[in-house]
Amino acid sequence: MENALLEFRNVGMDSRFRAFPGFPAPSQAEHHKLSPRGALRIALALGDLLSVSGDAATLAVIAFDARGRSALGALGLTGTRPVSGLPFDDQAYLAWVQAKGGTTDDQRAALIEVDGRIILKAGAECSVWVVLPTPPAQAITGDTMATLSVSVSRAAHTVRLPEPLGQVADAFTVPRGTARAYSLARGDIVQIIDVEGQQCSDFMAFRTDSLDCGRVAMIDSTATRSMVRQPYPQPGLLDKFFDADARPMLQVVQDTCGRHDTYGLACTARGYADRGFPGHLNCSDNISDAMDPYGIARRPAWPAINFFWNTWVDPRSGHILTEESHSRPGDYVAMRALCDLVCVSTACPDDIDPINGWNPTDVHVRIYKRNAPIPRAVAYRAKEDAPMTLSRESAFHRRTAALTQDMAPARDLWLPNTYPSTGTLGEYWACRERVTVQDMSSLRKYDIVGPDAETVLQQVLTRDLSRLAQWRGTYALICDDTGAVVDDGTLFRLGPQVFRWCCGSEESARRIEAHVAQTGQQARLTDMSDTLANLALQGPKSRDVLAQVVFTQPHVPALEQLNWFGVTIARLGDRDGAPFMLSRTGYTGELGYEVFCAQSDAVTIWDALMEAGQAHGVTPMGGAALDIIRTEAGFAAPGAEFAPGVDAMEAGLGFAVDFRKASFVGKAALERNAAAPRRVLTGLMFGGDDVPHHGAPVFAGERHVGQVTSATRSPMLGHGIAMARLAIEFSETGAALEVGMMDGRMKRLPAVVATVPFVDPKRERARA
Repeated sequence: MENALLEFRNVGMDSRFRAFPGFPAPSQAEHHKLSPRGALRIALALGDLLSVSGDAATLAVIAFDARGRSALGALGLTGTRPVSGLPFDDQAYLAWVQAKGGTTDDQRAALIEVDGRIILKAGAECSVWVVLPTPPAQAITGDTMATLSVSVSRAAHTVRLPEPLGQVADAFTVPRGTARAYSLARGDIVQIIDVEGQQCSDFMAFRTDSLDCGRVAMIDSTATRSMVRQPYPQPGLLDKFFDADARPMLQVVQDTCGRHDTYGLACTARGYADRGFPGHLNCSDNISDAMDPYGIARRPAWPAINFFWNTWVDPRSGHILTEESHSRPGDYVAMRALCDLVCVSTACPDDIDPINGWNPTDVHVRIYKRNAPIPRAVAYRAKEDAPMTLSRESAFHRRTAALTQDMAPARDLWLPNTYPSTGTLGEYWACRERVTVQDMSSLRKYDIVGPDAETVLQQVLTRDLSRLAQWRGTYALICDDTGAVVDDGTLFRLGPQVFRWCCGSEESARRIEAHVAQTGQQARLTDMSDTLANLALQGPKSRDVLAQVVFTQPHVPALEQLNWFGVTIARLGDRDGAPFMLSRTGYTGELGYEVFCAQSDAVTIWDALMEAGQAHGVTPMGGAALDIIRTEAGFAAPGAEFAPGVDAMEAGLGFAVDFRKASFVGKAALERNAAAPRRVLTGLMFGGDDVPHHGAPVFAGERHVGQVTSATRSPMLGHGIAMARLAIEFSETGAALEVGMMDGRMKRLPAVVATVPFVDPKRERARA
C-alpha cells in the first residue's frame, strides 16, 4: 500500500529554473471560507497548522484517523457534543463517513468559541471536519453569523498525495523517466496522480480480449474525438475513450486539471535526437519496454493520451502550441474501465521543454476495484489561485437524478441540462404556457450586514439603493474602474441594514470585501452560497402552485402582495413548516418566483412544489431550455453580453446604472462612454432557422461592424434570433446586415437589426 506522504526530494534541477509552482512553502497557506451551516473537510499531516478566524462564532471540530476512529486528541481537543445534534448541512459529511465504512452514531465534536483566531496543530495524520452550526431559520432570514476564514499551513519537506477516493486495491509510483504496465478488470477505476504538479503522464490502454486473440486494439484518438465530438475528453456523458472500432474502453470519472492533450504522440527518441539530444530517455521506448511482456510489438512512436500536457491550437496559424502545465500538486484523472484492459502509464522524462515545468518528477497510480462508489466530478476554482473543489451534487440531486442523466457542471455543482422525457422544446413550452421548476443552486448568495452595509453597497453597486424598501429587490451591477461589468445580480433588502446579494460570481464577494477593507467601514459579508439551495418556479401558473403551499406571518408580505422584485420569508404549509425565502424574480421574462431554502429542507420543498403543481402541468426544466428563454427575453449572460473589456453600456445594461447617484465604482468611465458610445447591444432577426455561433462576425457588406453575443432559434417567433454588439453607426432598427459563418465568408445569414427583448418587450408577462 502507499504512503499518504512522500519524501520531498530535489531531483537535481537548478533551483533557478523551477520553484515548484503551487507547492506550498512553510510560510504559505491554503485558504478556505466556512459558511453558516457549512462543513469543510481538510486532510492534515503531522505538524500541519489549522487556523480559523472570525468574530463571535461557535466552531465544531470532528476528526478521524485512518481507521475511522475519533482523532480529536491529535488536535488536543475533547469531544463534548454529539454530531447528530448539530444544526448543519451534513449530507457531505454523512456520505464521506459512509464511504469510509464508518458510523455516525457515537461521533462527538469539540466546540470552540472563535472570537479572533484559533490555531490547532496536528499531532498525527488525520481527517478533520470543521463545521459552522446555524439553525435553518436563522440562515434564511439573514440573521447570520459571519463566514469563518480557515487556512492550513503545511509542514515543510513533504509532498502530499490527495486523499484516496475509496478503498485502494493497489497503488504504485511511476518514477520519473520510466513507464509501468498494469491490468484493469471491467469496472475498476484507475487514478493517475501528478504528484508534484506540472508533469506529463502518457497513457495507453489495450483491450485484453483482443490481446488474447493476438490482435492489438487500443485507444484511438481519432475515433475518440469523432465519437465525443470534442478534442478534449471531459466528465459527463461525452467522456469516453474509444478504440478504432468505436468500442468504448474507458470513461472519465473525475478530472481535477481539465487541461490535457489528446492529439499527439508520446515523446520519441527521434524527436530528441533531431534536436541534438541523442540517446535521451523517451516515453515511446519506455512504453515499448513496459508492454513487451504482453507480446505487443515495439513502436518507435506510440500514440498516447498525454495527461496534464498543456497544449492548444493557435486560432490564426492552426499550429499546436505548448506551455507549462496547468496541473497543481496532487491533480489527477480517474477513469473507469468499461472492459478488461492492459494499461501503461509513464512519467515523462522531457527536461528540455516546458511540458514538465522543466523538471520531470514522479507520477503515482491508484487502482480501485469495481463498483467503488466514486462520483463523477470536475475541478472548480473560484479564482485561478483559489483552493480546488470538486463538483458536487446539489441538494435537489436526489430528485433530479431520477429524471435525467444529462447533467452539466454549473460552477461547483452538477445541474440538469435537459430532461429527455420532455425534451428541451417541451420544457420551453411548459415555461411559456404552464409552470416549470429548475434547480438554480449554483447561484452565489452573500449577506451584507452592519451599520455601514447600505453605504458600502451604494458605493459598489450601480443602482441607487437609498429608496430600496425592506422586502424589495433590485437588479444591479458591480463594475470596475473602467466601467466593465464584473458581475450582475439581484439585491434584496431583508432588514434596515441586512441585504442579500444573489449573483453569478465569487468576484462580487472579493470586490465588496476589498472595498470594506479599503474604506474601513462597518459591514460584514457572509457567504451563503453553500448554505442556501434555490429553485426557480417560472411560468404563468407559478403563483397558482405557490398558493397551495406558502404560509407567511402577518409581519411580512403575503404571496398575493408580492409585486415584481418583491421578497418575503415564508414557510411550507403552516407556521411549523420548512422556512424559505421567496422572491418574485427569475431569468425567463415570465411570471416567476425563486425559492431559497436550507439544504436539509430542499427535497421536502421540491416534493411539495411538484405535488402542488401536478394539476397545473408542472415540468422540471434544465439549462438548455433556460438559455433559449433568456435569449428571447434579452437577458445578459456573463462571457457573452458582458465580458472583460465590455462596459455596462456596451453590454446593454445601461438601464441598471443610476447616474444620479453621487458616486459609485466605475461612474466616471461610464459617464464618459455614455456621452460618446461606440458600440451598442441590440438584436438581430434571421429569416430562417440557422443559428450563428457565439462571437460570429456581423458584416455590412465587407465591413466587420460587430459580433454575435448570444443566439438561438426562437420557438415562439419561429426563426433564428441573436443579440449582437454593433458599431453604433449600424445599429438602427430595421438595418439590413449579414452574419458570417464558415470563417465569416463562405456563408452569410441575412439579418435585420431589431430591438430586445424579442418577446414581451414591456415585460408585461413578468409583471402580470
